[in-house]
Amino acid sequence: MGNIIEIEDLHFHYESDAEGNTPPDVLKGINLSIKQGEFVAVLGHNGCGKSTLAKHLNAILIPTSGKVTVDGIDTSDENRLFDLRQRAGMVFQNPDNQIVSSIVEEDVAFALENLGVPYEEMRKRVDESLKAVNMYEYRLHSPSQLSGGQKQRVAIAGIIAMQPKCIILDEPTAMLDPQGRKEVLAAIHRMNREKGITIVLITHYMDEAADCDRVVVMDKGEVVLDGIPSKVFSQVDKLKAIGLDVPQVTELAWELRKAGLDISPEIITEDECAAAIERLFSRTIEN
Repeated sequence: MGNIIEIEDLHFHYESDAEGNTPPDVLKGINLSIKQGEFVAVLGHNGCGKSTLAKHLNAILIPTSGKVTVDGIDTSDENRLFDLRQRAGMVFQNPDNQIVSSIVEEDVAFALENLGVPYEEMRKRVDESLKAVNMYEYRLHSPSQLSGGQKQRVAIAGIIAMQPKCIILDEPTAMLDPQGRKEVLAAIHRMNREKGITIVLITHYMDEAADCDRVVVMDKGEVVLDGIPSKVFSQVDKLKAIGLDVPQVTELAWELRKAGLDISPEIITEDECAAAIERLFSRTIEN
C-alpha cells in the first residue's frame, strides 16, 4: 500500500521577533513517510517538536523549507487547503475547544452542513460516525452533560463524518481519566482496523505507543528512532538519555537483563513478560 504522508527535509521556525531576530528551528530536517492504513505513534518530551510536526500534516503550519504532502496534496498549496482538510482531520487535546453545538448530533453535522452535504447523506454519515465511537445513544444529549472521554469521542465522530483518509490526534487523552482514555483509544483503534483510516497519534503515554504499528521518537526537533514498538522500546538506554520512559514490563525485562538473566529486550506486553519469566523459572528448576 502506498504512502499517504510524505515529509521531505522539513524545517520550521516561527516568525522573527520585533527586532528581526530569527528564532531557532523547531523542526530540523524531518524525513518521514507513513503508509495508508498505518497506525503511528509519535513520542517525545515536551518541546521536542511533535505537536509542531502534527500541525504540518493539516496545514495549520507551513514549512519554512522542505515539503509535506498528504494524499498527494502539497500542504503549502493554499488553493488545495479545503481538499487537504477533508482528507486529513485533526483532533486536539481539549475536546471543549472543538465542540460548537448544544446537541451532540448537531455538533457532528456542523462541518457537513458547511460543506453543503445533502440532508440524507449527512444523516447517514452522522449516525454512522456516532456508532463508530459508541456514542449513538447520546446523539440528542447536550455535550455539557458528557464526560471528558465522551466529549472527545464526539469530537472524533465529527472528524469521521468528513470521511478522511487520515486522522491526526494531538495528545487526545492527555486531559482524560483512565476510563476516558480507554474509551477514546478503543474508538481510534476500531476506526483504523475497520475503516483503514491512517492514524497519527501524538502521545506521551508509553502504553498507547506500544499498541501501535509503529513508533516515531523525536528529540530536539529531529527523528531519533523509528520502527516497530518492540524494536524502539528495546533501546531503553537511548530513550532514558532523552528523558523518556518505556513500558513498565519493558523496563522490568531491561533490569533483569542487567542482572544477568537471559530475557528478551523486546518485551512490550504483560503477557510476553509473564511468559518470559515463566521460562526463566522453568530453566532454573531444570538446572
